[in-house]
Order: sequence, then structure tokens, then C-alpha cells
Amino acid sequence: MEITSVRASTYTVPADVPGEDDLDDTIVFVTVETDEGITGYGETGYLYPEATASFVNEQIAPLVTGQNPLETERVWDLLYRELNPRAQTGTWSTAVSAVDIALWDIKGKKYDEPVWRLLGGASETVPVYYTIGQAIRDEARLAEIVTDLVSDGAERIKIVVGKGEWATPRIDARRVTAVRDAIGDDVELAIDANYLYSVDEALELCNRLESVSLSWFEEPVYGNDASLLSDLRTRTRVPIAAGQNEGHRFRHRELIENGAVDISLPNVCFVGGYTEASKVAGMADAFNLRVAHGGGWPFQNMHLQAGVASGSIVEFHDIVWEVGKKIYESPPEPSGESISLPERPGLGITPDWDVLDEYENGSDRL
Repeated sequence: MEITSVRASTYTVPADVPGEDDLDDTIVFVTVETDEGITGYGETGYLYPEATASFVNEQIAPLVTGQNPLETERVWDLLYRELNPRAQTGTWSTAVSAVDIALWDIKGKKYDEPVWRLLGGASETVPVYYTIGQAIRDEARLAEIVTDLVSDGAERIKIVVGKGEWATPRIDARRVTAVRDAIGDDVELAIDANYLYSVDEALELCNRLESVSLSWFEEPVYGNDASLLSDLRTRTRVPIAAGQNEGHRFRHRELIENGAVDISLPNVCFVGGYTEASKVAGMADAFNLRVAHGGGWPFQNMHLQAGVASGSIVEFHDIVWEVGKKIYESPPEPSGESISLPERPGLGITPDWDVLDEYENGSDRL
């Protein structure tokens, strides 16, 4: 089997989510075709989408055309040696992520198995949590949204903190407390600062929330600074999670070896696809750390979480989830507390080309 074509385009897709109007998200969608008529699809997102699509089309496509798509380790290593000799991340990692995901989709379709089983098949069902990705200051409105989620069967919820010009540890503490009061003690609750707090601000928020049971505090300090995360982790009882936007296993190794995280968050759409994410998962497992999903793209990441024994949970982020429901035909849906992995081969999802054509950014048309 040989790769005959690799194409990437960007799409800006509207997302209708509670608490916010006129939202959209720009994704990069990659199509890899083969000489056996099997086509694979990969996706990545918000980190410089135009540059990512250009890199796939101009740099990756010529290099991998003619390669065997089933040899994912060989192709990944080729892209690393030829296009990234100094181990940079950014656009390289996002572009390779989308291509690698498409290759695993092809592999699953070739062998008539879902990707999660090819990765190890640890579990056919994975717990889920639901994320409100917007910075909603109105405590009553925020409480209303999470109450609706719980009414629909949600058992785990995450909200953002540190986001918005008004955000301070004091204001965020009130918001988080309002959510906890609304959902009660039986629903798990996590928070995510998206790198936006200093270590002192993050610690203040932890202290203000001592009476609120939190599942984890995600990426609390700027830059995912390993030394600051490690310092914070020794000064709070709240578990620390990080890694969703990190490219390469080396960066995850830094977080793990420095005792900076309780929970490792490799995201297959940013770390380098399944080929690299599985290495991060194995490394975390060697340190007895839990692997969880953060950063959106549930339909791709659920395969990693189900495939490896250290995987634990899948995020359904409101904005990215809504986009995914639009661009795929009948994608798998969570049922309250969990999602059942598809038995269909590959990723088990089919693009809705009518929708994608509607939202394709014209400058990327080939």
C-alpha cells in the first residue's frame, strides 16, 4: 500500500453553545488517499491553522507520498528527521498530528479494526466529562448551565478560570463555589486556567477553594513552567494536570520527571498523533500517573483513552464538540457518564462533505 495524496484545508465552523453567541472554531482537516482506495482523515485545531495546512501541503505531502501508510512509526520518524531535526514543536507538531491520525485511520480500515483496539484495546467504554469553554462571569447563568448538564446525566464537569479581563482568584473562587453549590457534592468538578495565572494567583485560588472538592486544576500557570507547577503542586492538595498543548514526548517527560503533574494530558491532535501520544502514555504509566484527555477533539482522543491501560477519561468541550457534531455524519455521542467506542474500522467517523464544503476557507481550496 502507498500514499498517493495528502491534502489539508482549513474550515471555520460556527458553534452554538449555551452562554455565548456568535462563536466559531477554525480547524485543519487532512485527507490522505492510498493506491488501494482507502482514505484516512485527520484533524487538528486552533494553533495557527493556516500555517499548519500550508505545512502539510507544501512540506509533508511531497515527503510522505509513496510511503506505506501502515508503517506509522517509519513515517513519523521520517517526518521528524527530515523536517524537525532540532525538535521544535508548534506548527510541526500540529501538522504531523493530523497526518498521523489519518494514517492510523487508514490502518484501522485496512485491518478492519477500530483505532482504539489497534492501540491496545484496554477498554471499550470510557468515562467522560463536560467542559464549559467560555468565561462566563455571571454566577447564576453559569450555575444554570451546569445544572442543565447534570440534569442530562453529566457526572463530571470542568469550567475555565483565569479567563476574561475581569478574572481574579477572588472572582473565580466565587464562580467555582457557585457551580459546586449548584451541582452538589456527588458531581466531580475540575477547573482550567489555560496557562493564564501566575503561581501566586493559582495558589491563592487553590487556598480560596479549600472547602470545594476539585478533581484537578488544569494548566494553572503561564507557560506550563515545570518548576512553577512543581512548586504549586507541593503547596496545594488540588491535583495538577497539564500537557494538552505540548508537542513531543520530551516536553511531557520534563513535566513528569520534575513532579509537576498528577495527571498527564497528551492530546493526539497536538502532541504528534497516536504514534507520539502512545509514547507519552507509556511514560506516564511508568511513573504511575493517570492519563486523561484535555483540549478538545473527543472523537480522536477517545481512541487513545480507550486504547491504553493508563487512559482514564475523555473531554467533551462544548465548542469543539459542537463543531465535531456538524462536520461528521452521526458521530458517537456520550451517554451521561461515559461513551462507548465505535466498532467501525479506523476512527469510526465519516466526514459530512456538504457541511465541510460550506465552511471551507476559500484561500485553502486546492
